[in-house]
Amino acid sequence: MKEQWYFIDSGACSPAFNMALDEALLEWHSKGEIPPVVRFYEWNPATLSIGYFQRVEKEIDLEAVDRHGYGFVRRPTGGRAVLHDKELTYSVIVSEEHPYMPQSVTEAYRVISNGILEGFRNLGLEAYFSVPETEAEKAGLKNPRSAVCFDAPSWYELVVEGRKVAGSAQTRQKGVILQHGSILLDIDEGKLFDCFKFANDRVRERMQRAFSKKAVAINDLREEPVTISEAKPAFKLGFEKGLDIEFVPYKLTKEQLLYVEEIAKRRYENDEWTYRR
Repeated sequence: MKEQWYFIDSGACSPAFNMALDEALLEWHSKGEIPPVVRFYEWNPATLSIGYFQRVEKEIDLEAVDRHGYGFVRRPTGGRAVLHDKELTYSVIVSEEHPYMPQSVTEAYRVISNGILEGFRNLGLEAYFSVPETEAEKAGLKNPRSAVCFDAPSWYELVVEGRKVAGSAQTRQKGVILQHGSILLDIDEGKLFDCFKFANDRVRERMQRAFSKKAVAINDLREEPVTISEAKPAFKLGFEKGLDIEFVPYKLTKEQLLYVEEIAKRRYENDEWTYRR
């Protein structure tokens, strides 16, 4: 018998609700109220999310974010900024004590990311894990040059044809691992780079060129474009295979939804949380 995990497809939600639901699932799992869970979601409106430790005024051009009509939210996880637009976002919530889960963050990241790896394969793309080998690559992990998530290499990066295809971040709280990340279907690099502050245009252009060499969206790799509704079953099956589990579809109760909305209001819609650094 395979272990049963909850599967939630919450569709397109507000930025604050998306982050609040990930936080609530972590809390419920830590109390033993729900089993481990994989969740798929989208963003309405398209949103720039920043990592827990990022400094807004130093790195983000908020006027550009407004001009494009994007939402803006601070994640509970680390890492750099991500533009959530034409993508499938996933989160995985599982206890640190789970027998599958290694103690080390990078090893746990690799185990969880097996689900995404299998999803890419279901779409006919040969994804693999890239491990930084040179000392320069390892140093780059400690001192990323850019505020843009997909610009930064990390351990066990998922790549296709040498370019990064998914960006993920992880936090551990209350004995639970929360890993969430972006699976890009399409990317508008111009709009993405509009949202960041650079010393000058030359630096921006150089960063954008470097980014194009490092990151790629699914639909730049396939002749037949993939829609979100085609991507979901591919990655759902991918997670079941990659983690050797069986999904049980789950819908939140009215009480749970109210609780998520309360967290959204208290934390993720709160300017003190969003702009505090």
